[in-house]
Amino acid sequence: MPTDPDPLTSVNDMRRHLRTALTEAEVDGVVPRDVAVGLFRRHLGRYQGDIREAFEARRIKGAVAAKHLAGLADGLIECLCLHARSAVGQNDPLQNSSLDAPFVVAATGGYGRGLLAPFSDIDLLFLTQDEPGDDIIRLVEYILYFLWDLGLRVGHATRSISQCIAEADSDTTVRTTLLDARLLWGDSRLFAMFEARFILACIDAGAPRFIHDKREERHQRHLRFGESPYLVEPNVKEGRGALRDLQTLYWMCRYTFGARHVSDLMAPGFATFGLLTDHEAVRARRAWDFLWTVRLHLHYVAGRAEERLTFDMQPVVGARMGYTHHGRQAGVERFMRHYFLTVREVMRLTHVLEPAVLRRALGPVQNSAPPDAVMQNEGFTLIDDKVLPIRADAFEKDPILMLELLRWSRIRHCPIHPLAMQQLIRWERGAGALRDDPTASELFLDLLCGPPPLQELAAASSAEPAAQRTFGEHRDDDSTRVLRILNETGIMGRLLPDWSRIVGQMQFDTYHIFTVDEHTIEAVRLMHCLEHGTMADEIPVAYELARDLQSRRALYMAVVMHDIAKGRGGDHSEIGSELAMDVCPRLGLNGEETETVSWLVLHHLLLSHTAFQRDIDDPKTILDLADIIQSPERLRLLLLLTIVDMRAVSPRVWNAWKATLLRELYTRVAEVLEGGLATTERDLRVAHAKDGVAELLEADDFVPRDIEHFLRLGYAGYWLSFDQDTHHRHARLIRDSEARHAPLTVECMPVPLRGVTEMTIYTTDHAGLFSHIAGALAVAGASIVDARVHTLTNGMALDTFWIQDAMGEAFTEPQQLARLGHLVEQTLAGRINLTQEIAKNTRALYARRMRAIHVPPRVVVDNRASNSYTVIEVNGRDRPGLLHDVTDAMNGESLQIGSAHVTTYGMRAVDVFYVRDLFGLKITDERRLRDIRQRILTVLRDAEERIVPEGLARESMIA
Repeated sequence: MPTDPDPLTSVNDMRRHLRTALTEAEVDGVVPRDVAVGLFRRHLGRYQGDIREAFEARRIKGAVAAKHLAGLADGLIECLCLHARSAVGQNDPLQNSSLDAPFVVAATGGYGRGLLAPFSDIDLLFLTQDEPGDDIIRLVEYILYFLWDLGLRVGHATRSISQCIAEADSDTTVRTTLLDARLLWGDSRLFAMFEARFILACIDAGAPRFIHDKREERHQRHLRFGESPYLVEPNVKEGRGALRDLQTLYWMCRYTFGARHVSDLMAPGFATFGLLTDHEAVRARRAWDFLWTVRLHLHYVAGRAEERLTFDMQPVVGARMGYTHHGRQAGVERFMRHYFLTVREVMRLTHVLEPAVLRRALGPVQNSAPPDAVMQNEGFTLIDDKVLPIRADAFEKDPILMLELLRWSRIRHCPIHPLAMQQLIRWERGAGALRDDPTASELFLDLLCGPPPLQELAAASSAEPAAQRTFGEHRDDDSTRVLRILNETGIMGRLLPDWSRIVGQMQFDTYHIFTVDEHTIEAVRLMHCLEHGTMADEIPVAYELARDLQSRRALYMAVVMHDIAKGRGGDHSEIGSELAMDVCPRLGLNGEETETVSWLVLHHLLLSHTAFQRDIDDPKTILDLADIIQSPERLRLLLLLTIVDMRAVSPRVWNAWKATLLRELYTRVAEVLEGGLATTERDLRVAHAKDGVAELLEADDFVPRDIEHFLRLGYAGYWLSFDQDTHHRHARLIRDSEARHAPLTVECMPVPLRGVTEMTIYTTDHAGLFSHIAGALAVAGASIVDARVHTLTNGMALDTFWIQDAMGEAFTEPQQLARLGHLVEQTLAGRINLTQEIAKNTRALYARRMRAIHVPPRVVVDNRASNSYTVIEVNGRDRPGLLHDVTDAMNGESLQIGSAHVTTYGMRAVDVFYVRDLFGLKITDERRLRDIRQRILTVLRDAEERIVPEGLARESMIA
């Protein structure tokens, strides 16, 4: 790579050329303002373009480019100040000016550190000795308006030295900004006076207060921008592990060790303080350069001060930085993994550097509570209520003490001391020696699973009062704190080498909001919540199952292993299952536990796939599932794994409707596995359903003729699809509709406990009915999550749709329900043009960042999933009108839809239809099936092209 040019060379060139141009443009000793603005704009644009070209050609890195941009701004402002002083002085014919008073223009904030992103604010301090005179105010205004006319963003303050000191004393943000103040133009003696007084004020205020304020500020910032550093659309400036965290460390060091001595945290000279090892310093500089490079690319691509690495930006920035497709991994995923590994490095740097700064600023601390004798004998103590090894070289000499430290932290329900975290990170390589150590394996499994809930409660009740309070406050944190520490320090990857391959691994979609490692840790946390009953009200069946687990270790290991093979290509369930057979015995699990883990990993998507994409009222669905699971214990474990896996994806993925479907599926499979009523006894179940509803109708004063009429209407599939209360409600709806001779009856009933609104439609059956109803609901902003379509013996259709609003909740307001019914009626009457109404807002609905997600259309035909139906699975971009378009295509192929099951995974929709031909038979002709598949694919591709034009689709796939 060519040697980086000296930024000052180009700055001096610009100063010289600009001064020459201004001199040549003088008319009677004066440069007209509009002429001056034009000259400054041309010079600024030229040199900004040179820096951008060098950066995008990868001749200079991000931090170097930022220094060039800051140097360019320095030269520009110096020339502007000279020009402005001359221009303002020309306006005072008597030359009775206050411009001779001491005055300084200084850079502050990030610009003061000599770093500037392309579209960031230029922070300026206009410093005076006393209150500024009118001419100084005019000078400041001239400079500011001139900079704004150049299109620059300027942050500014005009203060005297005393005002600066007072503001800094009352506001840590101002103090931080002034910490990096740098003279640009003006009276050097005034600026030196300011520096001297500011340093004295900082010494008087003391480092402890400043550090406390910066740590609290960082905590609040993390809460605002995402506590997890592994969010898939991170903020590269303000997020956890991002640039601001590195800058916070810099401010702490600069304040603690002296403002004159720590000019650059990432400069090689910083190593002389002995706070970082050479290896740590190199990694810190790499992180600094990488984050600045990402940030500059973001600014240049967006054309504004964009700090969020959104989905549409990720493939573009990744491609600009050279990340291309490699093996089975897309370039964008390689780029984002590097990003997440970098932010983890920043967090590790924080754990290493901050304790040293705190020790220097706060001095040694005393033991707040003496540890018990056993703890002390094992080599640990408590300092400031935090666990710490007694010896500084403990982990170097005996790596297993790293796990013992975490065990004591859990036992005493107190955090790890910062110095201990520092040592864990510095000696994490030693954990590799523990891979086949039986004691280490036992400790790891104990830390992963924790004590059973009853045992933990008993321990807490017998503990000291302080420990009881801590346990109550931090019980939820204890369930994941250990795993997070193991992951952040790198010890987890040393113990389980396969784990290191999923650290920072992301999937380029809107469904998974965390990286794979963070998702897995969240799943473990949720499993602890299930065991402790903190989610009992939400998922009572899961709590009942989790209270008496017979295979705790196997289940927790399955949670750890279920996604460990992602990013390797192929089926991650199959690969993960094979890995489990190798990893689990190494960790001390017996043969039965290992087989259970392997089976759970292999089938961890089985229940969710069946519940949301198959008709669970179809007997074959239940029988096939029971044949795979075979064991009630495996069914219980699989349900728990399914729940925590789904909940750990995103808070919005789980809802009451999905909980209901999983519970019903579990109950039906458990009934078969436990020898209850067999699903094959279809006639008996139909007769039982009819007898039950007949009793309800008699109690409701139905006359025998109406009862008999209703019982003759439904085919067997109808009686097996609903419970008795629903049959009763349908009977009333049909009786009332026929009494009124109504051509159409629509009934909407909210079911809040299930998180859906149930819409029942009774009307004359005709071709395209499902498609028209689906279109009407799309216009209403409703999402169909499930549907049952029944044609009765009288030729009428009794269709049931379960729908949700945009937030995944039930429609409950009367006006909402009335509008739903009205739109269906208007659509079936032909008064609404569905194509126009759906198209009107579809494209506007998707921001560019969402259109960047590539969702390839896919249609799968399965004739084995059901004995009575052909099952068609449609994968495509989720959008309003998707169901309408697909079912309209099916209508064009003369298909009858028996049921539809809709699931969304971020931007991807998976719609499954159980269909027959016009004669009520499965479609078996291969040519016919190909035609059906091709017709649906054409509909999906045409719609995708309307939403994502070909050019944007190519752009999103660059990497």
